[in-house]
Amino acid sequence: MARVVWHVPVTVHHLGHGTGSTNALRLFRLRDGRRCAVGFSTPEALTALLGPDQAHTELGEAALRELTAPLGVDALVLDPRLVAPPVAAPATQPAPAPTAQLQHR
Repeated sequence: MARVVWHVPVTVHHLGHGTGSTNALRLFRLRDGRRCAVGFSTPEALTALLGPDQAHTELGEAALRELTAPLGVDALVLDPRLVAPPVAAPATQPAPAPTAQLQHR
């Protein structure tokens, strides 16, 4: 049986003064507000959604479940898609508000 790994996004915390760094799982939210962990089937899928600067680690599903269970996270999502609608840029820039003039009395 082939070993299946998930490419899981992490946040890197630098310890400073050349002592190294630690990684923390990056958790997300489902539409209903529950926290979830996500994994991607390939590094390219992770980069396509989260960008090239997103750090990640490789974990099996069982290891990911073991890490998230103590946090009360039981939902795992493989290869999620962005569900927020894209933000449209305004067609024109609004005119600046007039500046109030101070009067001396």
